[in-house]
Amino acid sequence: MNLSRVALAAGTAAASVVLLSGTAFAHVSVQPQGEAAQGGYATVNIKVPNERDNASTVKLEVNFPLDHPLASVMPQPVPGWKAEVTKAKLDKPLTLHGKQINEAVSKVTWTADGSKIGPGQFQQFPLSLGQLPEDTDQLVLKAVQTYDNDEVVRWIEEQKGSEEPQNPAPVLKLSAAGADHHGGGATPTASASAATDAKAGHEDEAGDHTETAAASSTDTTARVLGVAGILVGIAGVAFGVLAGRRRSA
Repeated sequence: MNLSRVALAAGTAAASVVLLSGTAFAHVSVQPQGEAAQGGYATVNIKVPNERDNASTVKLEVNFPLDHPLASVMPQPVPGWKAEVTKAKLDKPLTLHGKQINEAVSKVTWTADGSKIGPGQFQQFPLSLGQLPEDTDQLVLKAVQTYDNDEVVRWIEEQKGSEEPQNPAPVLKLSAAGADHHGGGATPTASASAATDAKAGHEDEAGDHTETAAASSTDTTARVLGVAGILVGIAGVAFGVLAGRRRSA
């Protein structure tokens, strides 16, 4: 009897550990694509797993801290989802590229528009962020996840110690600013421009090689024709001399 109780207790404890571990790892998070450096720009993914077996995620709100404001937050279109960017006025204006900015993005909301995140699935929502603040090493992006059964899960708890809270808020870690003051996160436009320039360079180089080869081929043909003409001329002179001798004889 005692052994049965011990086995039951052990099984219950093991099941609890598995369930809690799954819950701890399956939460809304933010993941940078490359480096997110202070004072620079970055592209990040908001990763949203579905934690319910009987409901689907149909809405996500991500809040941005106004004590470390971002002048620009641009969502990349996601098929089946509608994105809305909300801005708020700042108590202290930002200075960006020599211009004063009186408002910053406070929230981005994605609402299902023909799609949803079903049980056992996840969805990523890409964002372009900039200019990242220089006076902090992280940004806490509190999120609210809504299911189609009207359940709402608030991922807003900040971690105070070594133990992770039950509903942790997504945190974007910022690295130290690079020498160019823009970190390592290149903007998609810059990357595309570099790729275009590189392609153009390869095409120019290929064109140079083609022109050189064509010129070389033309030069070789001219030389062959020239030599052939000389030989024909010599043959003609020789034939004329021989003909003259025959007549004299």
